[in-house]
Amino acid sequence: MTAEINRFLAKAQQLAEEAGQHQRAKLWTPLNIEHKGAMDLVTEVDRSSEELLVGGLQRAFPEHDFLAEENLYPDRGKSHKWIIDPLDGTTNFAHGFPWFAVSMALKIEGVVVLGVVHHPMMAEMFTAIKGEGAILNGSRISVSSRSPLRSSLLATGFPYDNATEPENNFAQFVKFQTRCRGIRRAGAAALDLAYVAAGRLDGFWECKLKPWDVAAGQLLVTEAGGKVTGYSGEPYSVYNHRIVASNGVIHNEMLAVLADRTPIEAL
Repeated sequence: MTAEINRFLAKAQQLAEEAGQHQRAKLWTPLNIEHKGAMDLVTEVDRSSEELLVGGLQRAFPEHDFLAEENLYPDRGKSHKWIIDPLDGTTNFAHGFPWFAVSMALKIEGVVVLGVVHHPMMAEMFTAIKGEGAILNGSRISVSSRSPLRSSLLATGFPYDNATEPENNFAQFVKFQTRCRGIRRAGAAALDLAYVAAGRLDGFWECKLKPWDVAAGQLLVTEAGGKVTGYSGEPYSVYNHRIVASNGVIHNEMLAVLADRTPIEAL
């Protein structure tokens, strides 16, 4: 199995690098931008990157299934399924803000066993194989040991429908902001998770995420020694749209903040 997983990983890294080169070449050029929703964008580069990634994997591994952001693929019930976000951080990319990533994960028999997050603008390749740790550009990485929450740097994001839906993360943001060192909202969940894995961030939470946003990143965090759960501390599934990821040391403090029902006005 290890040799097979390494073969899958090598192909994923190769394709992620190719997609990253394509994205770097297209950044700061005129783009064809469409709307999937009122605030949810998609560019021609999202679609061409997905074609590159899925097409490359289909040719290499025709027996595998795929779940990706921009297109629907047949669910043939195969044991191996790739979960792909070809360009996490589309809004950033569309605005010329250089913070975006390629995210690829592989599930075998329902378990995520491989994750790749490629940060093209920083030439960083984060990888993880279940049970073998997390790697950045060939060197092992681990989560921070920083605590308590008051001394921690966190990251989060907001859903695209935050102007119209009650689950918008606003109250949680305010509560965390008053109880930690700082919060970064950079706009790419895959990179937020990769940065928790690398010890650059101490924790991350967000709601209304999709499997392709988190599948690779959550494996990076756990393989780097961190902890990933749902908002109530329950075991995490990539199909759970609420995620808490941390260095493990501040995890219970983060869960306590998320459980706090105090109105913002009372803070």
